[in-house]
Amino acid sequence: MKRSQHALDWRWQRLSGMTPELLYGMLAMREAIFVVEQGCVYQELDGRDLLAQHLVGLAGSEPVACLRLLPPGSDSEAVRIGRVAVAAAYRKQGFARQMMRMAIARARQQYPAAAIALSAQSYLRKFYESLGFSICGDEYLEDGIAHLPMRM
Repeated sequence: MKRSQHALDWRWQRLSGMTPELLYGMLAMREAIFVVEQGCVYQELDGRDLLAQHLVGLAGSEPVACLRLLPPGSDSEAVRIGRVAVAAAYRKQGFARQMMRMAIARARQQYPAAAIALSAQSYLRKFYESLGFSICGDEYLEDGIAHLPMRM
């Protein structure tokens, strides 16, 4: 993976609209981050991806950033943002902030009456607070990593 200071090509897609190569690349990146890098053995493919809209950031044809947006009712009354990931070589360039702003805008546009919720890894608390999220419960462990429930 090449490190780039350039803008990414952002695409909103459902799984059914992804090419096999894009789907494979996005899932491989998520697995590399959430399972391998973070050392968590868990079921990364949880069935919710089929309900979600996915925002994917491409460097050329390679997925290097992604998140998923779950509609209200899929597992709560809120819109849920999850699986926020940026490949290691592309971190610290503002892509996560850019991606989150796009997800918040899309959630507000498509579900204006719903709150926006996420489960933040605790070390990212200040990042999510800077985007307008607030802690709405107690810290908990998920797959051995401290998380905080947050809402906007």
